[in-house]
Amino acid sequence: MSGKGKGVAGGRGRAAGTKSVSSSAKAGLQFPVGRVGRYLRNGKYATRMGAGAPVYLAAVLEYLCAEILELAGNAARDNKKSRIVPRHITLAVKNDEELNKLLGGVTIASGGVLPNIHAVLLPKKSSK
Repeated sequence: MSGKGKGVAGGRGRAAGTKSVSSSAKAGLQFPVGRVGRYLRNGKYATRMGAGAPVYLAAVLEYLCAEILELAGNAARDNKKSRIVPRHITLAVKNDEELNKLLGGVTIASGGVLPNIHAVLLPKKSSK
């Protein structure tokens, strides 16, 4: 006999009556690691995929979302609004150098443009 009984002590698998823990909870993430892994598998991006790939990608996506939402929330607060609208996301992305570089070719619907008036078009200051 190997001495391995059923239950938690020594064997693989779960003991009876324990709740399953999602891979997102194990990684401490809000983004769905399992869904990201499914998209990676079904998307045929590579023939093989490591176990850490969906965790890493979900963590990166969660960080980017948190960064954009924080900056957009600041833009909404600057405009005395309590709700984030696409305009606030555009202002957040365009005013941040790294996000602007990452999302340079992206058009946000109903986002508008940054307020900018060329110096030549401004009225000349009259010196008296």
